[in-house]
Amino acid sequence: MAKTVAEQYADVDFSPIQALTEGEVITRSTVRDVRLPSGKVLALITLDNGRDHTRPNTLGPATMMQLGQTLDALKVRAGAGEIQAVGITGKQYILAAGADLSDISRVGSKANAKLIAQLGHKVFGQLDELGVPTFAFVNGLALGGGLEIALNSTYRTVDASAAAIALPEVFLGIIPGWGGAYLLPNLIGIENALEVVISNPLKQNRMLKPQQAFDYGIVDAIFPAANYLENSLAWADGVLSGTVKVHRKNEPGKIERLTKWPIAIKMARGMLESRIGSVPKSPYAALELLDKAKGGTKAEGFAREDEALAELVTGDQFAASMYAFDLVQKRAKRPVGAPDRQLAKKVTKVGIIGAGLMASQFALLFVRKFQVPVLITDLDQARVDKGVAYIHDEIGKLEAKGRLDADAANKLRALVTGTTDKSLYADCDFVIEAVFEEVGVKQAVFGEIEKIIAEDAILATNTSSLSVARIGEKLEHPERLVGFHFFNPVAVMPLIEIVKTPQTSDAALSTAFVVAKGLGKNAVLTADAPGFVVNRLLAKVMGEAARAVYEGTPLLTVEKAFAPIGLPMTPFALIDLVGWKVAAHVQDTMSLAFPDRFYANANFHELAELEEIVEKDKSGRVSGWSKAAEKVLKGAVGSTPASEEEILRRVQDGLAQEIRIMLDEGVVPEVEDIDLCLILGAGWPFIDGGASPYLDREGASERVFGGTFHDPKIVGIEG
Repeated sequence: MAKTVAEQYADVDFSPIQALTEGEVITRSTVRDVRLPSGKVLALITLDNGRDHTRPNTLGPATMMQLGQTLDALKVRAGAGEIQAVGITGKQYILAAGADLSDISRVGSKANAKLIAQLGHKVFGQLDELGVPTFAFVNGLALGGGLEIALNSTYRTVDASAAAIALPEVFLGIIPGWGGAYLLPNLIGIENALEVVISNPLKQNRMLKPQQAFDYGIVDAIFPAANYLENSLAWADGVLSGTVKVHRKNEPGKIERLTKWPIAIKMARGMLESRIGSVPKSPYAALELLDKAKGGTKAEGFAREDEALAELVTGDQFAASMYAFDLVQKRAKRPVGAPDRQLAKKVTKVGIIGAGLMASQFALLFVRKFQVPVLITDLDQARVDKGVAYIHDEIGKLEAKGRLDADAANKLRALVTGTTDKSLYADCDFVIEAVFEEVGVKQAVFGEIEKIIAEDAILATNTSSLSVARIGEKLEHPERLVGFHFFNPVAVMPLIEIVKTPQTSDAALSTAFVVAKGLGKNAVLTADAPGFVVNRLLAKVMGEAARAVYEGTPLLTVEKAFAPIGLPMTPFALIDLVGWKVAAHVQDTMSLAFPDRFYANANFHELAELEEIVEKDKSGRVSGWSKAAEKVLKGAVGSTPASEEEILRRVQDGLAQEIRIMLDEGVVPEVEDIDLCLILGAGWPFIDGGASPYLDREGASERVFGGTFHDPKIVGIEG
């Protein structure tokens, strides 16, 4: 006979993890009896850590142990007939934000990590074994373990205003380990579960809105915020009384497992291999769990999660992911080196020099976020009109998707104006250029605009690699100029590199940081050094790829050599996205500045003139050179190909050397800022922690400068 969850964990000794409860902010589980209209009694548990909504409920070991004791007591009461149901909800706006990962490094061993997984299963599993129906009232944020509380319950409702619902574990290098990987596919079907557990976390940690959770079948009912709990209790009473029938389109008996399930798993595996390669462990571990969830008992499914979670939590990738997560959640929100925000100039009108695609993207972002007049200019009216038309069209798309109503859309369109008349810059507080990447061009446009704008107006350059000081050397007031480097696509990429020259004033710098925050971006302060941070290091990666090609290494050998780093794109796929002319220009800039460390080849410019340079397969992966590219390369490549291992070592050592030099030169205050830039500006994976933890782990730091970027190294618990 199959074991129940309670039986499976009955003899587990949890005392070794008792020490992990020290210092935990405990989320308490208080209980009150609610007499329903039918006369039945529902015992309602409220999870509350005693803090306001800025500190969500989290689920540490002490919290879980207390919740387990609460459920034990309720099981006794249910057996005595005192209560007919149990409900569980959270403090205002929040059910729970998942496991408390703040002190995960204290777990100490794989055995302890497994105990934490087992504790979660033991406690949450009780929700289905109390002898009475259980109801999860998802009144707000429900992430990871928070959502798994609901999945372990018999029925679920959701507040229509809840902030987010998700299983984000794969994003952090682990898996849903308290029931999610087994219960979700058996509730909503394999295709939907793959979307929630794997696809969404890999799409910049995308989360579900309440309506989506309802549409997927994760929850059984959705109610508006105004009377959410009252409506949920009435609904629960109807379920208990039989007047409300819960219809699930994916009832266990209706979920097709023989054909659809393995096909969906196979397609998902192919998607992962083409998109992220084979280095990240958690997506494949999650895929394996989802695959096996099609059969077996719940207790068996939970046991598989115990093993997988213990393995991942103690691994290097999770350690690096937690380091990266901490950078994004904390350091990015408090930029190092930002002056007092009180020094910032209030921005009431924005000027954008240029009307091309990048400039138009700037204008759209500024008008949406600041809702102030935005002026764009260019050399002729045709270019201006094209830019304004693009902006209006994009606003129209937002309106069509329901993200703006008609009045808001019309207001935004009215705020954007385009002209060739530069005198209209006179009342702009913040002017940013998006013109050709050439020092003389940028100097000329700023020289013209400076004569028009107010003395305290701020000038910003979006240069990606040129010296900001040199751009401003002909200005009467170079102190007002600041680097303000966006990444493409402007609306999506969260980083802005704010570049300070020796002349930049605190007022200009403060304004730049305040503007970046107002745009919803994370800003990192960098010195005025070639390539700043992201492009300098990407140039190192792309340069080593190009060097190997010109030595005579086959294209696909070069592409494969980079796979162990786990980058979001192979080097030549990245160059193809950035643009070959841009890449050639950046390589020239970097090799001119540091000829002994950066590779450039004049033949690269010939390649950049071609319409098609690389061919790609159906999955979008680079598959070879185009015929035209082969002609250009013929005679330009050598006959000493490098091996994959040699190329990888060059890249690792080159990055370690460059990062060490950047820190010694004070390009950024600390190595954490470099990692933050790579994560936010280049999409480098959390499982690497950006770059420095990976380089320490691989021995590149030791090889290059005889030390490490982090002491101790950021490695797994038993690493």
